[in-house]
Amino acid sequence: METRRLGTNGPHITTIGFGAWAVDGPWQFGWGPVDDRESAAAIRAALDAGVNWIDTAAVYGFGHSEKIVGEAVKGRRDEVFIATKCGLLGGETKSPVRSLRPKSITAEADASLRRLGVDHIDLYQFHWPDVNTPVEDSWGAMVELVEAGKVRYAGVSNFDVPLLEKILPIHPVTSLQPPYSLIKRGIEAELVPFCREHGIGIVVYSPMQAGLLTGKFDPDRLAPDDWRRRAAWFAPENLDRNLALVEHLRPIAARYGKSVGQLAIAWVLRDTAVTSAIVGARRPDQVRENVEASGFHLGEADLAEIEAILATQS
Repeated sequence: METRRLGTNGPHITTIGFGAWAVDGPWQFGWGPVDDRESAAAIRAALDAGVNWIDTAAVYGFGHSEKIVGEAVKGRRDEVFIATKCGLLGGETKSPVRSLRPKSITAEADASLRRLGVDHIDLYQFHWPDVNTPVEDSWGAMVELVEAGKVRYAGVSNFDVPLLEKILPIHPVTSLQPPYSLIKRGIEAELVPFCREHGIGIVVYSPMQAGLLTGKFDPDRLAPDDWRRRAAWFAPENLDRNLALVEHLRPIAARYGKSVGQLAIAWVLRDTAVTSAIVGARRPDQVRENVEASGFHLGEADLAEIEAILATQS
């Protein structure tokens, strides 16, 4: 599989990473029922296919995703770069609460290490900003984890340019993890140029917009507790427009014998400022389809055609 360097000094990671959000089990932002054995099989299928990194978070199923990742990579730790996140805690109502207090970050790191069954986290990321804690203090706690050998590389998720500017003088930011897809392009104006200038790797999440851009999405198949039933992108007033976009993209993908989902992944990777796309899966067959996007490069004419389609859909 293709690889790109993560930031200025990070390792080379595959341009497709395994996203472990969907193997989380029941919680407020769960994806419906999961089979843990199948989830672990999906992770191992990704490693077998050459994917060399996994992204998870402590909040996914309030630790369940990390446990599954840890179980799945036993005996294969040297094959995989493990990224996880902190800063979202389970409150009394089991609704995520943001906290990047230094003591909380340290405690979360130790808990993640236990659940993953590893002695260090390859990439540790702040999940969301915490407006109640000075970000400089939070980043200082991250630096201490790096200096203690518990974390190799430090990154952030869902941060904007002003926040990045505050923490960069303290310690290098290896990566930024933002949402990015054909229908969610907010990072292009400021974040992509800033990260390129400062050597920050970009690992994007939801390149297929939580399943909307797979070419297979069926709202009738969503589980009753699937978080997407409450998401704006899936609301009736938006769903028809988004699915119409999929149909416009389908002939372009078909020219290459690819699915719309594979096209959507290739599209976010068209700019080498994007190091990797985090692609979720719960079954081995989904993994095998996703990795077929590796090495799929859209030509300039294809990209121009896609831009024209997007312009008519906005």
